[in-house]
Amino acid sequence: MGNGSAGAAPCNGTAPPPPPPPPPAGHNIAALVLGIVLILLIVGGNGLVCLSVCTERALKTTTNYFIVSLAVADLLLALLVLPLYVYSEFQGGVWSLSTVLCDALMTMDVMLCTASIFNLCAISVDRFIAVSVPLNYNRRQIDLRQLILISTTWIFAFAVASPVIFGLNNVPNRDPSLCQLEDDNYIVYSSICSFFIPCPVMLVLYCAMFQGLKRWEEARKAKLRGGIYGGNRMLYHPSPFIERERVGMEPEEYHPYAHPEHPLSGDYVMSNGLQTVSYPHLKYPHPAHGQKRAKINGRERKAMRVLPVVVGAFLFCWTPFFVVHITRALCKSCTIPTQVTSIVTWLGYVNSAVNPIIYTVFNAEFRNFFRKVLHLFC
Repeated sequence: MGNGSAGAAPCNGTAPPPPPPPPPAGHNIAALVLGIVLILLIVGGNGLVCLSVCTERALKTTTNYFIVSLAVADLLLALLVLPLYVYSEFQGGVWSLSTVLCDALMTMDVMLCTASIFNLCAISVDRFIAVSVPLNYNRRQIDLRQLILISTTWIFAFAVASPVIFGLNNVPNRDPSLCQLEDDNYIVYSSICSFFIPCPVMLVLYCAMFQGLKRWEEARKAKLRGGIYGGNRMLYHPSPFIERERVGMEPEEYHPYAHPEHPLSGDYVMSNGLQTVSYPHLKYPHPAHGQKRAKINGRERKAMRVLPVVVGAFLFCWTPFFVVHITRALCKSCTIPTQVTSIVTWLGYVNSAVNPIIYTVFNAEFRNFFRKVLHLFC
């Protein structure tokens, strides 16, 4: 940033001497090694996430399509942003490339970070709808509403970042040896749009979603205890299905007494430690419109429980960056060491490598796919 005095001339009218060149930057080997390792982890982990959802039938859920969109943002960050950032850090923080390339780097950085948090917001909106109006929610395949949500996240992310590529960084007395956002007002604007507004909205939606999910679980357990399903019931002794029901598996996900030639299609119920199955279609008509029973299956509930971990990891990694970022823009008298800025930026980028690890730890389907792929190479 220029200080406004570089163009002042002395009394004799001669041109001022040029500013001294920046000291030669030392090569930051640690940044180079960390950057290469981080790029490999992000590309490998998020690539496996995308591949798993595309190839595994069990992972083709609406929530996971949003997770793929989030993984694409992380992949693009690793391929388009991190190599240039690592190069700059390797040069000791001195930017030796063109200012046009710097502006492209800043645009992509802002857009992909914004896309990540907007994708998390879109997931929270989608999950809130799934819990609040389950009868109108399509669980089997992605529908128009979800496509609009995913598209909107990317359109808004580009809208927030686009002023940089359209010339906002071309300020007078710009220092070409530094690659940074040059307009303090834009720093405040982008931080508010990308982080400080979406985060509270997302947290409120998740709180409402889990309150709704808690009420749904309580109603479900009450039905299981009371055996509130009509129809002809057949009594079975306790079986492994009881444990599946206890941990949240739905009837359509597990049929312990089904045979390929004689499939069962009844409703399973727990009552006094025994398992019952009803066949309403044998004796009773199908439920009338308005009486259809909505279900949130076991796979969806497991996916919902992973999401707070993903959101928590995002907030842990990116909150320090945005606090430092907006403080530097708003407080001119505050001195923030370069090392602090570098650390919080690295921490933010680390988040792109964390998400695949979270899915592997908390989701059995992702874990099984990752294990299967790793066995092919080991």
